[in-house]
Amino acid sequence: MKIRNNKILPLATALAVLALHSTATQEARAAGFVGTEPMNKDRAFHSATLLPNGKVLVAGKAGNTVELFDPTNETWTLTGALRASRSGHSATLLPNGKVLVAGGEQSGSSILASAELYDPVIGTWTTTGAMKKARELHTATLLPGGKVLVAGGFSNPCCTSSLASAELYDPDSRTWTLTGTLATARDSHTATLLPNGKVLVAGGYNRSGPDNSSAELYDPLTGTWTVTGSLSQSYADHRATLLPNGKVLVAGGCPCRDIQGDNPSAEVYDPANGTWTPTGPMITGRGLHTATLLLNGKVLVAGGYGQALYSAELYDPTAGTWTETAGMSGGRWAHTATLLANGEVLVTGGNGSNGYLSSAELYQPDPVLSLTIFPSADQTATLSWSGAGTLEETDSLTTPNWQPALSQANPQTNSTTAAMKFYRVKAD
Repeated sequence: MKIRNNKILPLATALAVLALHSTATQEARAAGFVGTEPMNKDRAFHSATLLPNGKVLVAGKAGNTVELFDPTNETWTLTGALRASRSGHSATLLPNGKVLVAGGEQSGSSILASAELYDPVIGTWTTTGAMKKARELHTATLLPGGKVLVAGGFSNPCCTSSLASAELYDPDSRTWTLTGTLATARDSHTATLLPNGKVLVAGGYNRSGPDNSSAELYDPLTGTWTVTGSLSQSYADHRATLLPNGKVLVAGGCPCRDIQGDNPSAEVYDPANGTWTPTGPMITGRGLHTATLLLNGKVLVAGGYGQALYSAELYDPTAGTWTETAGMSGGRWAHTATLLANGEVLVTGGNGSNGYLSSAELYQPDPVLSLTIFPSADQTATLSWSGAGTLEETDSLTTPNWQPALSQANPQTNSTTAAMKFYRVKAD
């Protein structure tokens, strides 16, 4: 529940705030996970896509059912069903606002080459061109030109061999064409669009070959792959995150083929020189977890296999270290995590200790102080924020996380003429 908090201030102080700072309402809550409404269906190896209207489209694993999460009221509603049930597929938001779903496994019986388009305006799916190759646990990356690059995966239910093929989807013609072949076949890898427009593919299982520590770059201009620096060890079921500085963080996963380990290792790729550098290891090893870049530039990692982990931690790119944050209410792996427009992260489904999950949770990051001022006729104003937090005040900046938000300043010149006040919201 959101709680509104108020503090009465002299109007001169309030005017100083209005003069020096833009006003905004602050969600001041302790960092961590809170429960939200569960999905209508249990799901794992599904997809979650943030739509332009702010809702989240969740599809897969629960037959052909699909549902929408509305962050404004934290509710789920069923929407149009997929033409084919699938899991381990890819889902890509296209520039026209539609969602492309491709491949995946159909109820444990076969691997699909088919693809479908979801239209959020009418809430229905239509069949689009099929891929040249059936594939599951592949990657799909939206390229700067609007096409979608699909790479790798495997094409038989026994997953005995990985794919090296790659293809491009053209939203205008709704067709697929083969493009350059990967140097190394792989599935359960990662693909990251770099600021220079190239796509970095890293790690993954090579089920008919040696453990895979290799990485490659796809150039959309030439349609070809080139080998780049290798990771220090093999990774699969890991996660890759593009950092604000343009580098790529790879963390966790399985350190060797066909063994579900609890790898805590992490490495950072520098596109400028094509090399990987080890960074601080995670506190807890994990694979098939989620990794989400938060609005504050940190990376939230949550869950993972081994023991269906409930723990979560934050990576600080500046320090190169991990810190624990409050964990989820229950363990899960093969779940999804979606960054919402308000900075929170929606976590859905996955495998738990007793099977597939329908539960969902919201991660709320640390608050950043900002204030809303409501002037009144009696020369006072109300300083307002929301959430389970307490406003603290000091006359000097003595500790971290205090922000100079209020002062008795001259609102005409923005110059401070009295003692500066510093404020912060401390989570209860």
